[in-house]
Amino acid sequence: MSSAIVPQTFEETMRIGRAVVASGLAPSALIGKLEGDDAAAAVAVAIMSGAELGLKPMVSLRSFTVINGRPALYGDGLINVVRMSGKVAYLRTGCEERGGKMVGFCEAKRLDTGEDKRVEFSQADAERAGLWQTKAVVVKWNKWDKKNEEKPNDSPWYRFPQRMLAWRAAGYCLRELFGDVLGGIRDEFEVREIAEAEAMRDITPPAESVESKPTPPKPPKPPAPPSAKTIEAEPDEKPSEASEFVLGDFLDEIETAVARATDEADVEEIWNDFDAPAVLETEGHADMIEAAFAIKTRRLAQLSTLNGG
Repeated sequence: MSSAIVPQTFEETMRIGRAVVASGLAPSALIGKLEGDDAAAAVAVAIMSGAELGLKPMVSLRSFTVINGRPALYGDGLINVVRMSGKVAYLRTGCEERGGKMVGFCEAKRLDTGEDKRVEFSQADAERAGLWQTKAVVVKWNKWDKKNEEKPNDSPWYRFPQRMLAWRAAGYCLRELFGDVLGGIRDEFEVREIAEAEAMRDITPPAESVESKPTPPKPPKPPAPPSAKTIEAEPDEKPSEASEFVLGDFLDEIETAVARATDEADVEEIWNDFDAPAVLETEGHADMIEAAFAIKTRRLAQLSTLNGG
């Protein structure tokens, strides 16, 4: 029976990180704007974070995501970490129907202290939070034809409502009952909603006082006379070379720009302005086109959840 390779030192962890990056298996959420040893270090930190929760290296990379700098576990990863802790007497999740409405639940008991807990997250809770999906077809932006068109609803809250209700209940239940095991790590969906709520802060400038008067702008300074060096410059003098293309900065600029988009049309306009596929192809980074598309797809998914469609 084969066993997982578990590093024992930081150097061994970095070697695994470099191998993961070189193989292309590193999640874009971890290394989207990093390269070389910087990317390997990010993978190594994820592996070490998972090790603190009892996860093997590759399981850590499959279970962790990073949202706005916050580490988070996918729903099944949260449950797996708790089950692997050896502190669970029982852990059950599911979904029931009451009065025509669905109710997700999670009930668990600690083996060491005997504490037990049951948490529910109902369809009504999801509706109040703006998460519930009922439309089989939603209107989405078609980037090829440059117009809105009806498409099947691919939101997980529409396709898997029972699983989503159960996972949300599990996130609350397990974090309260097994806080020492999870170490403050939240589930992906909750962290994503926190990030979106922070992004939707009020940016309206404060109103000016009635008594205050606007200060007129200062006139521009006249242009400086040409220097002797400029006048005597050789006619065939070459202009300065263009700044070097930095892959990480380019992907970071795309992510920052689409994060400010308020709807799908804005995302498409920003995406077209960057022309990422053409730029990456020209700069010799065609292998990162998929990572650029992933940034756009994540923002579209966030906007779809916020708009209830």
